[in-house]
Amino acid sequence: MVSRGFAKRAVAVSGLRRVRNPILLAKAMLEHGEDDLLGHRYRQVHVGLDVPSAQGHTLLHGETAEVLAERYGLELVDPKYFFTQQRWDEHVRGLERERSGLGVASWSDVEYLPQGTVGAVVLDADGVVCCATSTGGLTNKLTGRIGDTPTVGAGFWAEEWIEQGHRLATAPAVGLSDGLAGLLADCLPSLSLQTYSPIPSESGLATTRSVAVSGTGNGDSFLRTAAARTVGSIARFAGLPSAVALTRVTGPDGELQRSAGDRWGKTGEGEGGIIGIECIVVSDPNGNVVETRSEIIQDYNCGGMFRAWIDEKGSAWARVWRADGAVPCQYVGEDKPEDPRIWCSEKLGGFLAS
Repeated sequence: MVSRGFAKRAVAVSGLRRVRNPILLAKAMLEHGEDDLLGHRYRQVHVGLDVPSAQGHTLLHGETAEVLAERYGLELVDPKYFFTQQRWDEHVRGLERERSGLGVASWSDVEYLPQGTVGAVVLDADGVVCCATSTGGLTNKLTGRIGDTPTVGAGFWAEEWIEQGHRLATAPAVGLSDGLAGLLADCLPSLSLQTYSPIPSESGLATTRSVAVSGTGNGDSFLRTAAARTVGSIARFAGLPSAVALTRVTGPDGELQRSAGDRWGKTGEGEGGIIGIECIVVSDPNGNVVETRSEIIQDYNCGGMFRAWIDEKGSAWARVWRADGAVPCQYVGEDKPEDPRIWCSEKLGGFLAS
């Protein structure tokens, strides 16, 4: 999902069995949005389902989405490609635990069961923010269950709005200079950051704010609270910094946690975290940019989250726990800067090596 620049702005797919890279399919649907909304049809004839395009639809499921993937020339694989022994063993252990009366199969308070979600939030040089989220689903979920990841407004959200007559009040503690894109996964450490305060400024100045967020955790709770969109709504309509809005939703004792009620800590409900980026651009009456700011925002309410980001110097950082030292243990590589071109090139076949 992007804050602006594409007709559809948000697209999603679910129930895929053969598409190797679901995010690439969502990206292709986004890029084809102009033609889809204008009713342009492909000339090719597909045997089976009649799927000339994604048309005006935002979320497509199963075989229909895979027909589009084939039409777009994306790589399709045998479903066996997605099998891993480790995940299968987690699935079996969860079922055995449930049969033994030790709790629900999809959650454990003694064993880490990964949610299988990866998210990314980025900012480009034009001030456009974008988010993407992908997941294998909740461990031991019911067949047919669809979670928050492909649901616009629950697991991901991006938007932009203009606020007249306001200016920036404070500088960010973590910024992305010159449109530097941040590469993030799952969540980022909790930081007390406030970059925006809606205080009156010189007449005629216009502040454009944009925010993009991606969530991970118990997807059903994200759906019940419309978590991602709620972050944007609090920031936009309450005039609060996006970092504050995000914490109110997914921080300790936030909206997500409260949604679990007395089931908190017993079923996994309400657990999760959200990462995001806020961008602020102040312009004068002639459209000239007076000031720009951008900030990484994040918070979570569970024990820890795997996350990584790029700072204003271009160094990559990774962390699992909070920065306050409350958890004494560390994973190898935490809080040690790396050159992102090294590990990016490993995944992209040397494309970024130069």
